[in-house]
Amino acid sequence: MKFIYGKHDWKTMDKGQENSYLLTNGLGGYSSLTEIGSNTRNDHALLMACMVAPNQRYHMITRMEEQLSVCNKKYNLSSQEFVNHTKNQTGYRYLNQFSFEDYPIWIYQVKGVEIKKQLVLVQGENSVVLKYEMTNYMDTEVILTVTPHMQFVSKGETLNRNQEFRIKDNVIKSNGLMLYCKTNGSLREHETEYEKDLYYGYDARDGREAIGVSAHNHSITISVHPGSNGTLNLIYSTEPINEKIEILNYFSQEEERQKLLITQSGVKDELAKQLVKSADQFLVERDSTRGKTLMAGYPFFADWGRDTMIAMIGCCIATRRFEEAKSIFYTFMKYEDKGLMPNMFPEGGHDPLYNTVDASLLFIGAVYEYYLVSNDLDFVKEAYPTMEDIIEWYQRGTSYHIKMDHDGLITAGSGLEQVTWMDVRFGDILPTPRHGKPVEINAYWFNDLKIMGYFARLLKMPEKSYEELSDLVRKSFLEKFWNKKENCLKDLVSGEAADNQVRCNQIWAVSQPFSIMDRDAEIKVVNKVYETLYTPYGLRSLSKFDKDFKSHYSGSLFNRDMAYHQGTVWAFPLGAYYLAYLKVHDYDLRARIKIKEQLSVLEACMREGCIGQIAEIYDGDNPTISQGCFAQAWSVSELLRVFVKLEQKENEEQPLLQSLGT
Repeated sequence: MKFIYGKHDWKTMDKGQENSYLLTNGLGGYSSLTEIGSNTRNDHALLMACMVAPNQRYHMITRMEEQLSVCNKKYNLSSQEFVNHTKNQTGYRYLNQFSFEDYPIWIYQVKGVEIKKQLVLVQGENSVVLKYEMTNYMDTEVILTVTPHMQFVSKGETLNRNQEFRIKDNVIKSNGLMLYCKTNGSLREHETEYEKDLYYGYDARDGREAIGVSAHNHSITISVHPGSNGTLNLIYSTEPINEKIEILNYFSQEEERQKLLITQSGVKDELAKQLVKSADQFLVERDSTRGKTLMAGYPFFADWGRDTMIAMIGCCIATRRFEEAKSIFYTFMKYEDKGLMPNMFPEGGHDPLYNTVDASLLFIGAVYEYYLVSNDLDFVKEAYPTMEDIIEWYQRGTSYHIKMDHDGLITAGSGLEQVTWMDVRFGDILPTPRHGKPVEINAYWFNDLKIMGYFARLLKMPEKSYEELSDLVRKSFLEKFWNKKENCLKDLVSGEAADNQVRCNQIWAVSQPFSIMDRDAEIKVVNKVYETLYTPYGLRSLSKFDKDFKSHYSGSLFNRDMAYHQGTVWAFPLGAYYLAYLKVHDYDLRARIKIKEQLSVLEACMREGCIGQIAEIYDGDNPTISQGCFAQAWSVSELLRVFVKLEQKENEEQPLLQSLGT
């Protein structure tokens, strides 16, 4: 899908900074700036390199300052806000078009000169490649000067104004880091200069440090004669650059790589194809485990167990990237401990953290989804002992007060522990405490028991009373979770007032492959979720009619944490809602048409915020502006699953329709 933006999209600098692009390199590194080429966050960078995948990231190049000289007059093509707004660079006035498909392209016009700028990251490398194609229709020579503004600091840090930068033989060194440069232009060194007053407006909005610093010590120029064309090529990399490779190859290789991803997935819908490409941006290497992992979100998050188990179904299984899926599974199987899967992996010699009740349960569900698509029974056999361990430890009890109660239901958490996905803790404050028996955890538990019974029969293993226990879980679930007043499911069984809050967690009790409720109850849950929680960009985390509902997510970290799960709209549960709706309507034609109609708004969603991506969260009252991570793995994954499921159902019907036609 090609996203095209024009001058009306940057009527003002504020308007032009609403949308960003994202490129990733499969290591955890990325390139992300606004569509007008500015930085609105400290985490925006032309090159954010990753030295140890996926989390040891360094802000190398902040942005490119581009200046065109025509008849001794200089035109700055760059756009950037500064603390002193009178200093703002407003090069967006010369920007005619911005587009994004496989990578970003900018087209500028200054008088009779057109400049087409293209940018790509190299997969598996910390290398950024830029190409400036110039057409000079004028009768005078023009000169383009490009100046990289750099930081060479760890991601999230601020450049110290005393940090030294040195350049020799096209190699820049600073803070123990090196950056190699290759260009066909003329590179000129100069004394290091510092920009000390970059203004990050979106960091200011979120209560973060809003002032940044960058440095530059060289510029690159190219001259284009009257009536001629010229091309400036630039490569910056943390490793020595292959002098033989043609710069066009970097762009063509990326285009071909993304075409192959779509072909492998088999999807036909144009929005689904874009989501396949978006999903790929989260799949990265992990050096510490020597396998694949999934980043939870850009630009803020790393890889987490819970997020990975949810996101891998759409990002790897639905897209038929089975080897990557197995690599992730093997990593989790290796680190399983007392029935728990890691929520955070080892970094710098530290042990993994296991503070999640759902990652292990989601693991079993993901293995089931993997088998349904791949028919890889050999892998199921390999994973079966790990899945047995999970069930046994959850029955007897494991860390974080996770255990099966006498009624067969799972209880989890105590004190300051936050072990479900609604896990915010601010000091000693738990904005959304969910100790007790969470609804989605017990829906997963029931499904895992059904899955284990199915796998046991498939592998001819002892069934260990999985079916018998699932019957007890269903009986207890139906007795204890139904909220008669609201005609839907309780969020918790704990004896506290919060039990009866209407939250999005109940939708997973319907969307799971094995039904724990009868159809009438499922329909009531789906209807209640639509009435109180549904928005076109996600589900509210708490009913808008609840006294604790927070309508906006903004301000200081404390204010944001207090709203995070108290009404804020989350995109990823929307996938479960659509799957639940289709399920309770037996995927009939009318239901599929309805869901396709609702999914079509994602094209508008993916034009806002991070282009081609789906954000983490939105305001609870009126979700119009993306918040949190501008690209979130499980948001993309869960909605991609819906497209794939719809196409799967249509493909199943084709033989029947053809036979009826004959």
